[in-house]
Amino acid sequence: MKKNYPQHPHFDALLGVPIHRVGVEEVHDFMGQVIDGGQKASVLNVNIHALNLAAEHSWFADILKQAAMVFCDGEGVLWGMKLAGIKQLPEKITYDRWMWQLGDFCQEKGYKLYFLGSQPGIAELAKQKMLERYPKIRIVGTHHGYFEKSGPESEAVIDEINRCQPDILIVGFGMPIQEKWIHDYYDKLDVAVFLAGGAAFQCVSGTLKSPPAWMVRWHLEWFYRLYQQPIRRFHRYIIGIPLFFMRILIHKWMRTP
Repeated sequence: MKKNYPQHPHFDALLGVPIHRVGVEEVHDFMGQVIDGGQKASVLNVNIHALNLAAEHSWFADILKQAAMVFCDGEGVLWGMKLAGIKQLPEKITYDRWMWQLGDFCQEKGYKLYFLGSQPGIAELAKQKMLERYPKIRIVGTHHGYFEKSGPESEAVIDEINRCQPDILIVGFGMPIQEKWIHDYYDKLDVAVFLAGGAAFQCVSGTLKSPPAWMVRWHLEWFYRLYQQPIRRFHRYIIGIPLFFMRILIHKWMRTP
């Protein structure tokens, strides 16, 4: 049985949630240590939405606190850390760009991947797109995310994943369902590294377009996502962003002597 890997030591807490001071290279090094050492670890990520969920649901905050590594997945989190007075900021790592770097890393190291999530056919399409760029990458299986997240359907998916023996499992159900599923079945899955990928497969497959470079430079990725899915993301951005910064200001004020 794989042993749990200890939490990465370098982090700062924002609203009580650890955010590790890492970039892509450090994440890859950490994953490699876990896989090569025959251990297992969850590597999760936080954006403003995740930190709002953690503030509202203690069980979700606990899952983030228990993860071996939590990296920053949003410009707003960096702004929040600055507002909170945190000096050493992590690198922002977003799945729409990181997935390709991860693919290069896994091809070089020979690590095996499994894609789980999104609508039927999307994870498989993401696999094909990844193989076009990295023809030697080992993606040992895919499965959509439209199944019951507990009971016999989940057990069948777990059996399939374990038969494929991946080193890295990317789960793309959306927050907080993906994190809860990883937490609930962590011990049953014979996987070394668990990643919570959100819309990663949609990005890789091209079914969800990435923002143009100029919007990334001007930190307007959130606005592009809102433009793409205005109804779905209205509460997350229009209400969630001001709420997040208000929480930081209140937290900072309460800690001021």
